[in-house]
Amino acid sequence: QYCDTKPELRRCIEFMDAVVKVWFLNTSYFFLDTHPHPSLSLSLSLAFSLCLFFFFFLSLSLQPVTKNTFRHYRVLGKGGFGEVCACQVRATGKMYACKKLEKKRVKKRKGEAMALNEKRILEKVNSNFVVSLAYAYETKDALCLVLTIMNGGDLKFHIYNMGNSGFDEQRAIFYAAEICCGLEDLHRERIVYRDLKPENILLDDRGHIRISDLGLAVQIPEGETIRGRVGTVGYMAPEVIQNESYTFSPDWWGLGCLIFEMIQGQSPFRRRKERVKREEVDRRVREDQEEYSEKFSEEAKDICRLLLAKDPKERLGYQGRGAVQVKQHAIFKNINFKRLEANMLDPPFIPDPRAVYCKDVLDIEQFSTVKGVNLDPTDDDFYSKFVTGSVSIPWQNEVLQPCLFSAVTELVLRMCTD
Repeated sequence: QYCDTKPELRRCIEFMDAVVKVWFLNTSYFFLDTHPHPSLSLSLSLAFSLCLFFFFFLSLSLQPVTKNTFRHYRVLGKGGFGEVCACQVRATGKMYACKKLEKKRVKKRKGEAMALNEKRILEKVNSNFVVSLAYAYETKDALCLVLTIMNGGDLKFHIYNMGNSGFDEQRAIFYAAEICCGLEDLHRERIVYRDLKPENILLDDRGHIRISDLGLAVQIPEGETIRGRVGTVGYMAPEVIQNESYTFSPDWWGLGCLIFEMIQGQSPFRRRKERVKREEVDRRVREDQEEYSEKFSEEAKDICRLLLAKDPKERLGYQGRGAVQVKQHAIFKNINFKRLEANMLDPPFIPDPRAVYCKDVLDIEQFSTVKGVNLDPTDDDFYSKFVTGSVSIPWQNEVLQPCLFSAVTELVLRMCTD
């Protein structure tokens, strides 16, 4: 009776009733009393199972994506325009992170272009080392990006809140190698990230990392350069600070900053919790040479110096070979990048599934109410560009992997053993 009150559930019940009729009734097109050969029987079973999965796939693909598509759970953190919470797709059980962009807050800050840019870039990128966008939908008050959930926390938390600051060098190099692969995937699409810092690198349940928060990323047309002083103080490259033209060199500078911070336990140009003006940090980036402690091996010092070269033309990764050149540095000599890219290497740290690797939710500052901003029909054009439902590749992986391949594999194995 409850299902009859919900159109989505009523359609599901009707579909299941139809499946029962097809499967059990003698009048069914698929029914045969006997089969001329056991393998033929299994072939029909396999074909029928594939048919059922196709109907399941088709049924889900026709469903509109709304807030009712998901179950919503606890708050994980906050972004620039709203909260990030855990969510689960009702139909498949797949867990995601839902990044909410409050419509009034976006409008007040004139963040429409930034929000749409991030959404479009996320749609373009299909990488094991960059968070994936699976769905984009809207509610009355918010635009929602449904992304890969990363339960292992961010690198900033792990660097500063898990005992002594910093990592052992091998752990830092493993993360650096995966970040390098993520940057390579972005640069292949001519996307420069521009905001590489520990809090934007997230760990999944297995301990692998992904680059997140692509709000400042931009796609560079072939053969062109860009300008723009964007990023985070202390992590911006000299050419960015000085508003010079660039392509992908700021990302390799950011990787150098990140490797330094992972090993040393502080960023190269500002000590932890040091109170210093932005202008002074920018001066240090342009003029000062970073200092290395006994924590650094000679290879670690060398890659940091090469990545933190003030002149982008002298920086590792600047030449057309990009990530290929960085991967060939001696510090990665024990990394098999082909296996790494296939997620076949074991991470040096596996998050405890019972632990919460973030600030207490009670410590997450609440957003204040946005006043003086009204939504009107002129905003609908922006919303229509943003709200596009499911994203094909992540959605197909979600629907197919858990059910289809396991069932088909089982049937094929049965056929092979008969």
